[in-house]
Amino acid sequence: MGPITVFNIFAFVFGAVVGSFLNVCICRLPQHESVVFPPSRCPKCGYRIPFYDNIPIVSYLLLGGKCRSCRARISAQYPLVELANGVLTLFLFQKFGISFTFLGMFVLSSALVAITVIDLHHQIIPDVISLPGIPLGFLASFFIGDLYHVGDLLGWKNSLIGIVAGGGSLFLVATGYELLTKKEGMGGGDIKLLAMLGAFLGWRAVPFIIFAGSLLGSIIGISVMLAQKKDSKLAIPFGPFLAFGAILYIFFGRQIIHWYFSLGRGGIGG
Repeated sequence: MGPITVFNIFAFVFGAVVGSFLNVCICRLPQHESVVFPPSRCPKCGYRIPFYDNIPIVSYLLLGGKCRSCRARISAQYPLVELANGVLTLFLFQKFGISFTFLGMFVLSSALVAITVIDLHHQIIPDVISLPGIPLGFLASFFIGDLYHVGDLLGWKNSLIGIVAGGGSLFLVATGYELLTKKEGMGGGDIKLLAMLGAFLGWRAVPFIIFAGSLLGSIIGISVMLAQKKDSKLAIPFGPFLAFGAILYIFFGRQIIHWYFSLGRGGIGG
């Protein structure tokens, strides 16, 4: 087994372990509970889960998805979150290697996994994740790479403009919608989330994330409304789609943007 394989395995395992902690955050943050105390317990019988029953993915499979004590079924969310974070961490490591950029994108993507699941379940984005993420992303900009201009640091100006552009753009959209319809169309959580994404990824990522998130959200929203025969009042959280746009930008944003503009140049030249 070569060193590259060992590092890849370690990256996946490390991501899955952090994914296990994300499950704690997902379950407790919406309830305003501590993510440290008490230790993990079965929500049905209160059985304190020992370390050997808390091994990411593996323990769930060995226990058949049930509590060892009361045999109540454990939600598949737990291994899926661990698996998703493990795979994301592996792909980030393969793309960025051991670097500050990897560390920054790992922190961001892990936060997005937790935000996505919480928003899907509760239609809220906890401030305890997004608000600290804004200054953290700004501080990280001094060390992490610019994903659009490869080889350059992101830089504090890029990050600061990203914060203003991210939070400001959605704030204007939400305010305008509310003035026109007298209804709240977008929560403050989405605004803070996009400000956090702008802090970590820079201002160039903001329009990409909004467009990609809106496109996917429209496709899924229309499909769900048609399937359930609901009207346009169906509430669908926007946070997961912004998270999808951010992950897409991290891995493929530069290539997609260059491809898009090459289509425009080809059209003009033709």
